[in-house]
Amino acid sequence: MGMTITEKILAKASGNEKVIPGQIVVAKVDLAMVHDGLGPLVYPNFEKLETPIWDKDKLFIIIDHYAPASSLHQAEWIAANYEFAKKHQIPHLFNVQGVSHQIIPEGGYILPGQVAVGTDSHTCTYGALGCFSTGIGSTEMVNVFALGDLWFRVPETIKVVVTGKLPRRVMSKDIILKLLSMIGSNGATYKTLEFCGETIDEMSMDSRLTLCNMAIESGAKNGIIAPDWKTVEYLKKAGVDPDKIEMIKSDEDAVYCQEIHIDVSDLVPYVAVPHSPANGKPIEEVEGTPITQVMIGTCTNGRVEDFEMAADIIKGHKIPKEVRCIIMPASNKIYAELLKKGCMEIFAEAGCIMCNPNCGACGGGHEGLLSAKESCLGTHNRNFKGRMGNPEAKIYLGSPATAAASAINGCITDPRKY
Repeated sequence: MGMTITEKILAKASGNEKVIPGQIVVAKVDLAMVHDGLGPLVYPNFEKLETPIWDKDKLFIIIDHYAPASSLHQAEWIAANYEFAKKHQIPHLFNVQGVSHQIIPEGGYILPGQVAVGTDSHTCTYGALGCFSTGIGSTEMVNVFALGDLWFRVPETIKVVVTGKLPRRVMSKDIILKLLSMIGSNGATYKTLEFCGETIDEMSMDSRLTLCNMAIESGAKNGIIAPDWKTVEYLKKAGVDPDKIEMIKSDEDAVYCQEIHIDVSDLVPYVAVPHSPANGKPIEEVEGTPITQVMIGTCTNGRVEDFEMAADIIKGHKIPKEVRCIIMPASNKIYAELLKKGCMEIFAEAGCIMCNPNCGACGGGHEGLLSAKESCLGTHNRNFKGRMGNPEAKIYLGSPATAAASAINGCITDPRKY
């Protein structure tokens, strides 16, 4: 009996020849990420141990949630991160340079076959590079700081086979919203979502990162995609030596607890309605719903591919005066590339609001909060009640294509019309 890619990674990291689902293992960690929103919960408890950090080169502190601070509380919170990084001479401090879940992959800091943990549930994003990557709590991170390892229960794996060619203006975000509508917000609790199939093979890394980013919205422990030549090219661009890239994949006789098949040939744009990412609806069921704000970006859909799609739709149009369209790239590197490509000029001429790369109203509690009677369609990953300000506000989730089409109409709009 073979092993899945996730089982192989946890076996190697724990020094076992083989592991099985349900088995408890202690695995060595290759990368630990802490962001400004939860770091100050980790640092005081770690200091009580009076022990050195297990490996400073493997620790990343990223200021992205309160970036920049918009309240005194946030300023003090950020200062605690600076102080810890300075005291312990942490080399990897990213000070308002982008969202952690973009900085880590685009920098080539995590590789296929490795183990990554972070104090953020969307750390599962990195699984698009073929690693085991998951979010952990602040107390667990104290253990990682000190010992460089953590216990895991080996998860069962759900195999998600995606086939067919995506129709025009339909994106990977629509696939994951469709999947979530099928299995629900608890359909993969403490399981792995392993994405494969011809559609995944054809996908760009930008699209794959979107899929794995939202694995957590089904309750999954991690999302993962086996590395291929696209993974290698992506990491080579980040300066990684190809010889260091492990082309790990699941065995043909690996055992899965469930298989889900999705043919995207006739897939339509999907929109998740309030108040769950699993409330996905085909666009025709919600088209025409009024919105007052659109947010394009964040760690889910804040990459070059996403903005190129949005710019292609918005070009030549104007954002209605009663609508705010917020543009929020996932990193400074992406922002710079969008400037070179002319996308930012298109957005500016249309009347969009350009924000610095950060989590914004999705996770940082600023730059896009909503009042009671407002509604937003965003490309982010969660539309929980009260997540973007007033709990009476309505939050919808969609792809960059859907968001762009909706922004120029002031209501949820099918992007296939453009």
